[in-house]
Amino acid sequence: MIKKEKIVKLTDRMNALRIQEQDLIEKFILGSGNGGQKLQKTASTVYLKHIPTGLEIKCQESRSREDNRYFARMRLCEQFQAAYSNEKTKEQLRMEQIRRQKKRRARKSSKSRCLSRTSTPE
Repeated sequence: MIKKEKIVKLTDRMNALRIQEQDLIEKFILGSGNGGQKLQKTASTVYLKHIPTGLEIKCQESRSREDNRYFARMRLCEQFQAAYSNEKTKEQLRMEQIRRQKKRRARKSSKSRCLSRTSTPE
């Protein structure tokens, strides 16, 4: 259950980004995947399309339709902000962090391999 404060905050964010409810097409689709019989029998997956920009979101994070409506609008705001501003989304920041970690681990691994090759007497 999403609290009213979060919904108000989301509405304010949508207004700041100039996303209006009448510009959205919202459909409810039958869910799939993990979540049991309730998920597959109810139309709790939310499909959102922002008509002016063509941004499409499909959200199935929760078994609850209302929660998914909230999460879909949050994702829409994030994608809208990423597309029309220089700020990076949380997903982009997370992917960059993973990329840096892999690079650092590869560097450490190659250093240790080089050291082990040079230290063995022949």
